[in-house]
Amino acid sequence: MSTKFYGEGNIGSDPDFHQFPNGNDEPRRLLKLNVYFDNPVPTKEGWEDRGGYWAPVELWHPDAERWSTVYQTGMRALIEGHQVRDEWEDSENNQRVTFTIKARKIRILPYRIERVTMGPKSSTPPEIEE
Repeated sequence: MSTKFYGEGNIGSDPDFHQFPNGNDEPRRLLKLNVYFDNPVPTKEGWEDRGGYWAPVELWHPDAERWSTVYQTGMRALIEGHQVRDEWEDSENNQRVTFTIKARKIRILPYRIERVTMGPKSSTPPEIEE
């Protein structure tokens, strides 16, 4: 079961990059992030977070390795994709459920960014693996 997802949150840990063999083709590349999706509500003193949650985010993309050096802990991001329910068993044989975000796009939001440096145009077309 999966559901469309569109959410804004903070990257909570350094990106985790993995590469998997794919026969004679280019290897498949995975970027994993932990993101805190908050629910800011205005108050008299400013903003208060009510009901936020952590979720693992996965992005399969040919440029995942390069992007693993761009995304940083604390960076604000907008995630678009779908949410998938993953059932698993912990080390004590208890049934657990996690909702993982399978991202189609991860956009960096400009909060807390001091500088942006442009690199050469990528030779890889913007294909999305799902």
